[in-house]
Amino acid sequence: MTTQVRTGFLAAEGYEQQLQEELGAAGILATHGRLLLVEGAAAPAAWAANTWHDPQTIAIASIADGAKKLRALQRNWALYACRLHRRARLIQERLPHVSAKPLVFPKPAPTAPLGSWTLLDENTILAAPRCSNPFPNGEVQFVEDKTAPPNRAYLKLWEALTLLGRYPGPGERCLDLGSSPGGWTWVLQSLGAHVVSVDKAPLAPEIAALPNVEFRQASAFALDPEEVGPVDWLFSDVVCYPARLYGLVERWLASGLARNLVCTLKFQGATDHAAARRFAAISGARLMHLHHNKHELTWARIA
Repeated sequence: MTTQVRTGFLAAEGYEQQLQEELGAAGILATHGRLLLVEGAAAPAAWAANTWHDPQTIAIASIADGAKKLRALQRNWALYACRLHRRARLIQERLPHVSAKPLVFPKPAPTAPLGSWTLLDENTILAAPRCSNPFPNGEVQFVEDKTAPPNRAYLKLWEALTLLGRYPGPGERCLDLGSSPGGWTWVLQSLGAHVVSVDKAPLAPEIAALPNVEFRQASAFALDPEEVGPVDWLFSDVVCYPARLYGLVERWLASGLARNLVCTLKFQGATDHAAARRFAAISGARLMHLHHNKHELTWARIA
């Protein structure tokens, strides 16, 4: 057993290039499918769906030996299979079962440690007992509501709040920017918050009619924070270039009127890594690529 490789970053399917660009090709020691291995301790990587801390290479003599050595490290393991799929699956079947049941929002994320492992070859496992994401390979599945929300954007907010471990609640005032047709407004209202929902386009009628929803037909960028007043949460899923969103976030942070902020950085064309680094550099910020994100990142700053 060795600890030569220090950190593994697993990209979401289809976003390997973004993670490679973020890490820099010169720093990548090896690539195993979507798993990129680098030397040194883990640094934040927004495009990583899951970070493998201090992964170990483990020599195994058989399927049973592989399962035994993984169980000796800890109980719960998630398989990332990029080769030798049948052999890997047979090892995983000998490990304690990890529930893959979809999460019912707003139940909290699992708290039990969950390691990740893969087969490098028939006789070598790469395993990390400690990972950054509590869900297997960073892929959270929810029990979906296929009737009430007007679109599937609500899943993105469900995931963000679940990973942050914080939820708006009764008595809190939320500002939802770029809200139409109302997926995020529906989430916030269902949690009991009062929602000021802002967009140039209207909300879906069934969302606009919900209690505690106040709709303002306006541009998110034309709002004056002083006129809106204090909010416990500011949310933005506005379609705009990251540089323009950064200006909006700066204005609200300078006003001191938004305690918690959760925003989507949407990229059009090439990924603007410089803009992503500006958001990541904001004090107290967290930048992440969610399982339900597309070519976008979710940025949060929680008080």
